Amino acid sequence: MRKAMAVLGTLMLITACGGGGGGGGTDQVRVTLVQGLAGEEFYETMACGARAKAQELGVALDVQGPQKFDPTLQTPIVNSVVAGKPDALLIAPTDVKAMIAPLTQAKQQDIKIILVDTVVEDQSIGLSRISTDNLKGGAAAAKALSEQIGGKGKVLVISTDPGVSTVDARIKGFEDEIKANHAGVGYLGVQYSHNDVGEASRIVNAALAKDTDLAGIFAANLNSATGAGSALQQAGKLGEVKMVGFDAGPAQVKQLKDGVVQALIAQLPGEIGAKGVEQAVAAVKGQQVTPSIPTDATIVTAQNVDQPEVQKVLYKAGC
Repeated sequence: MRKAMAVLGTLMLITACGGGGGGGGTDQVRVTLVQGLAGEEFYETMACGARAKAQELGVALDVQGPQKFDPTLQTPIVNSVVAGKPDALLIAPTDVKAMIAPLTQAKQQDIKIILVDTVVEDQSIGLSRISTDNLKGGAAAAKALSEQIGGKGKVLVISTDPGVSTVDARIKGFEDEIKANHAGVGYLGVQYSHNDVGEASRIVNAALAKDTDLAGIFAANLNSATGAGSALQQAGKLGEVKMVGFDAGPAQVKQLKDGVVQALIAQLPGEIGAKGVEQAVAAVKGQQVTPSIPTDATIVTAQNVDQPEVQKVLYKAGC
């Protein structure tokens, strides 16, 4: 009996240690990526980068996301993820204030939090914050739009909603650049489409009626550009009113090639996802974590869109 118990104890010890599983089993780092919007090319490209890096590092990665960029839809997803207790959470928060409470709950469960793309106001949340330098991206958009309109004329910004850290930074970068370096450009301010194509179209129709000499539009995201482009097409203003858009998914690239927009500011979401996984693993293993990692943006035009190095930064609908 004593010999049998000794054998059983040995077997239990082998099982607990992974039984020669080669680095898998209970030692595998578990990470969940919660996107800002499921199915959107920016976040799908981010997920592709995260998956590739997770496979390289032997990380178990789960990807989830809401069907709309909305904190009321993202919060229950985060709550469900927290209940599953992964080792780390990569998340693109959908609101700088509303997502603080659910992420605080995750932090209290000792889940390592890495913020990707967007952030929250509470600086204590997010061991690492990885995002495009959106101030720089907004400034690049201002330069590109000013160049398109010959350095003079009225310009309008269309964004999603206030309180989204990335687009807020793009707007600030745009405004600062216009005011500092483009005296001939008349800035009409920002209007919010609530990420709705129809609302963006309505805004542009109203702007064209009020300011018949409108020269340019900076659309801070895809739906704003889609709605604005529709309004310009209906008004016969395509190419006459210049537009610069943010992001470079298939729909944006088609807009560029069709002459709806004259330039795009492409982010590097795949790199953001890959770096997010790297920082998550470092945090879980008690290694050094980089608090802030800015990533670059690229200006895409009809002239360079087919160049191999530019093709690499265009977003994908899937891996």
